Parts: sequence; C-alpha cells; structure tokens
Amino acid sequence: MSERWDITVMLGGPSAEREVSLASGWEVVGALRSLEHRVTELDPQPGAWSLPGRADVVFLALHGTYGEDGTIQRELDALGVPYTGCGAEASERAFDKVISKRIFEFEGVPTAAFAICEEANQEVPGFLSFPLVLKPARQGSSMGVEIVKAEVEWESAMSRVGAFGGSVLVEEFIEGREITVGIVDNEVFPIVEVRPKSGYYDYHNKYTSAATEYACPASFDSQLTEAINRTAKAAFKAIGGGMYARIDMIVRDQELFVLEVNTLPGMTETSLLPKSAAAAGVPFPDLCHRLAALALEESASYRQSCVRYVV
Repeated sequence: MSERWDITVMLGGPSAEREVSLASGWEVVGALRSLEHRVTELDPQPGAWSLPGRADVVFLALHGTYGEDGTIQRELDALGVPYTGCGAEASERAFDKVISKRIFEFEGVPTAAFAICEEANQEVPGFLSFPLVLKPARQGSSMGVEIVKAEVEWESAMSRVGAFGGSVLVEEFIEGREITVGIVDNEVFPIVEVRPKSGYYDYHNKYTSAATEYACPASFDSQLTEAINRTAKAAFKAIGGGMYARIDMIVRDQELFVLEVNTLPGMTETSLLPKSAAAAGVPFPDLCHRLAALALEESASYRQSCVRYVV
C-alpha cells in the first residue's frame, strides 16, 4: 500500500462506553500500524485535548456521549481537520433516540410504535401494551435498556432508566430476528444476524465472549434481503448520514423495524461492522484504511467546492 498518513486515533473519552471505545481504538491502532501508517493515540476529555503534531486525519473510535453525539465532530470541524464517520448534525440525530425515532416516523422508515416520557413518574402510555422496551434517549451499547413485561414492573424500571438522565423512549417490544446492516460509502455489506444464547442482545451479551452467536450472511431470501438493504439505506439517508454507519433492525416474519443508526459502530475485529466487511471480502486493516481514505476524500471534495464557490 503506497499511501501512508499521519492518523490520530481518538479512543476512550468520558462516556459510559469508555471501555468499549478503548477496545475499538486499540484494534484500529494496531490495524492502521500494520499498514505502516503513522498512528498516534489520543484519549480526549472535554476542553482538555489537542491534536499531537501533524494529523492528516482523525479516526474516531469513540462511542457514547461527547464522541458519538456530534460534540467532538463540531470541535474537529472548527479545527478544519478531516475525521471518520458522519458529520455533527447526522451524528446528533442518530445518537438521540427520540430525535431519530421522530425522523423515522416522519420519513416513513418502518420502526416500532413508541412514546416519549420526560418524567420518571409518568404513567404507562395508554396506546402501548406490554411488554415494552425502555431506553435512555442518549446512551449507546444497549446501556440502560430494560424490557418491562407487566405494569407492576413499570415504576421501578422507569426509575432505573431515568437515572441516566434526559428523556426515556418507550417502544413496543417486537419479537423477531435481530439483525444489523453495515453501509460504507453507499456499499451495503452482508447482513449480520445476532443470536444471544439467553435473553436479548443487551450490554452483557454484546461484550461477553461466547454469549452470542452470529450468522453472516444472514439466511434471508433474496426478496427480503433486498427489502432489508433498501430499508437500511432509507434509515441512513433519513438521519443525513454520510461515509459509513451500522443500522440495527428487527425482522418479524416479513415486517421490518429499524431500531437505530450507529454512526460510530464498534471497531474491534469481532464487532458487527467488521464481521460484515469480512464477509464482503474486506479484511479489518483494509476497512480501517478505507474509512480514513473516505474522510480525506470527503475533506478534499469539500475544500474544492469552497474554492469554486469563492471564485
């Protein structure tokens, strides 16, 4: 590979998903160094970081608040530094589950029926029936997610989920096959199906070795596969996504329900986007290089458009 860049990998950060982010970041660092890029690690804290020396591009391996919600993206925009992943506004829309659900509803992207609770003592929304899923509006990695099977569990579950702060998203529980679809530069990678050995795909099952089985490509017929890919693209477009993302869904018979769009998905070699890329014939180091290249290409294209506009 002839191209060698100075790449700063941002990892860790201040969010509740710090440990997951560190794991992603270390894997990315190793992959990029294996291709002989000049890589620097940076663990950013709000208001207390600076880019070390030269940085052709920043590779964002951050998850959760500050790293995935548009904040760090705006700070990098102000510095004029290219970075991987979606821009600030798309990141914010996707990260906030209330905003993204409203966008899906407005744009006709299929998603589960939902309500929004602003107070921990709110009653069960009358138009929804149990079981229900409660989610903090602004957390990732399934942190704080609870499945409430009966009204007697409602008050205590709301208290726990509400402790994360902000609104609580209440969704109808959809029983079905849980899948995820990776999109990189408008290319849709093979569908991954996740099959937890017990319970649902929560934080424990995501990050505990051997707790979940995966199938990639998932076994859907060609017609349903096409519908899944089309829906993933629609969800990505709805939030204004660019460069890459991972779209999570539930499939119930022939019905599709979009759960969320992850604008900075996990980037260890066993994470879902890399699994999908590997099934498409893209090894993990090549995937990391490609994402950095996309950031540089997008930045160069933007600068060129500005020159034309000024002229």
